[in-house]
Amino acid sequence: MQVRADQLATALSRGGLKPLYTIQGDEPLLAQEAADALRAAARAAGFSERQVFTVSGAHFDWSGVLGAAQSMGLFADKKIIEIRIPTGKPGKEGSAALQAYCEQLSEEVLTIVHLPKLDWQTQKGAWVAALDRAGVMVKVESIERHALPSWIAQRLAKQGQRVAPGEAGQRALAFFADRVEGNLLAAHQELQKLALLHPEGELSFEQIESAVLDVARFDVFQLGSAVLAGQASRALRMLDGLKAEGEAPVLVHWTLAEDIRSLKRARDAMAGGKPLPMALREARVWGDKERAFESALPGVDDAALAALVEAASTCDGLIKGLRHPGWPDEPWEALRRLMLITLDLVTSARGTGRRGPALAPLALQGLATGH
Repeated sequence: MQVRADQLATALSRGGLKPLYTIQGDEPLLAQEAADALRAAARAAGFSERQVFTVSGAHFDWSGVLGAAQSMGLFADKKIIEIRIPTGKPGKEGSAALQAYCEQLSEEVLTIVHLPKLDWQTQKGAWVAALDRAGVMVKVESIERHALPSWIAQRLAKQGQRVAPGEAGQRALAFFADRVEGNLLAAHQELQKLALLHPEGELSFEQIESAVLDVARFDVFQLGSAVLAGQASRALRMLDGLKAEGEAPVLVHWTLAEDIRSLKRARDAMAGGKPLPMALREARVWGDKERAFESALPGVDDAALAALVEAASTCDGLIKGLRHPGWPDEPWEALRRLMLITLDLVTSARGTGRRGPALAPLALQGLATGH
């Protein structure tokens, strides 16, 4: 059985506690809240003891975990057993132990297994299937940027606060989301700060602006999605954030260049008569980026795409210390140039009738001057 983290409270109120829960995901705040909800429900149901095992390395002794599940306290108190596997890789012995563990579950023991987000290959493992069959798999999913304003509004409502109705409130929520994107723990702290600074009721934009710090954290792989979606201002903000966080320019370039190469592979496949879905599969495009490719590819100008591939190659050389006439020598400025050219291409391909905030001039500015 699988539930989302935001469905856990409802599942507990309707069906009560199950013997086994697996919390899987990379969002620390939501994972912690899911675990807290389970512990609170367990305490209310009379589970008074708690043991925590952290699986560290291939030589972890699983016999202690199996023994703890079978042994009860002097007065037969119900107990909580938490198994933390930070790497998501229990190893061969751990896989067998977890499968055996799932076969000896007891109503007197509540087990919580903590896992990071698992890759697709690990999800096919027998031990993951055993956990899924024997209990409840709680999926902790990241809050994407488009859903962040609603999440913030819900959290404000829980503490008795709200933004103004209409456009003013949406502007305040968008500002808040921009400040905390990619850093939900910090977002939670900023919400708590607002609860301390201001009474319950409506918050103005000025109150939010003066209180909420810029604590956004960006994932380099989210940058490519923003660029392909044509989100110019967000992509520029993310690039500045990645630079400030000390991300390696070579990794940022690899992410952008891989998307550019995928655009070229898919476009070439379409030119060879392949339908769009097959072209995307051949270019190894799936997941969140698939929709962006679907909207951009049919309108892509082949000559502009070829020039973009050449620009990615030039940028690669610049990052590795090779100068090129007409391009900035500084790696991050070169990445900005490449990103703006890519934004211009995908925006134009969608046929929106506008090229974004002067993307083409910004991207090409300085080709003659080298700035």
